[in-house]
Amino acid sequence: MEWDWDFVWQIMPTLLEGFKITILATILGAAVAMVAGLALAIARRSPVAAISTTVGFVSEFIRGTPLLVQLYFIFYVLPDIGIRLSPLTAGVIGMGIHYATYTAEVYRAGIENVSRGQWEAAKATNLTTRQAWIHVILPQAIPPMIPALANYFIAMFKETPLLSAITVLELMNQAKSIANSNYRYIEPMTLVGVFFLVISLISVLGLRWLEERYARVDD
Repeated sequence: MEWDWDFVWQIMPTLLEGFKITILATILGAAVAMVAGLALAIARRSPVAAISTTVGFVSEFIRGTPLLVQLYFIFYVLPDIGIRLSPLTAGVIGMGIHYATYTAEVYRAGIENVSRGQWEAAKATNLTTRQAWIHVILPQAIPPMIPALANYFIAMFKETPLLSAITVLELMNQAKSIANSNYRYIEPMTLVGVFFLVISLISVLGLRWLEERYARVDD
């Protein structure tokens, strides 16, 4: 089968629409993962054993099951109990919660890396627990975490094709639809690979820049 440039230009608008959904799902999913991950990390440090143990068990359960199974559960099983979500919303929630359990460990490691003296200094200045977290602990803990969090962002982007299983019209789903309708697979599938490769390379370069920037600040 020969490469058909006319076909490429014909399908490009459809693929770009799918690509926009892929980027949107990645950004929204990452936002959920960052916020939920921080909440999980703080909950894991709770002095109440019931809270920390429960959060730990739930996190391990989510990490121990495939993302695809979780997406199917959110989109196809929850409607049986009256919870109906749009495909994109289900995908964003599924990816966000799944990766929140990983970002939580990054946050936890960063928080534990802050010296005990910083907590004591915050208490000595009569800061509340909330103020200590916002003004003392997190500003010191988060910068070293950025490279690791960026790695999960890249990983999430590369897993967005799983959203096609719950009918999200992202890049991979659009490419499969084009290929099946025209019985031509080489152009759409190759272009999907190119899209993912280019964005992954850009993301990796951005990650290297962040690592170097943090290294310079640390020195």
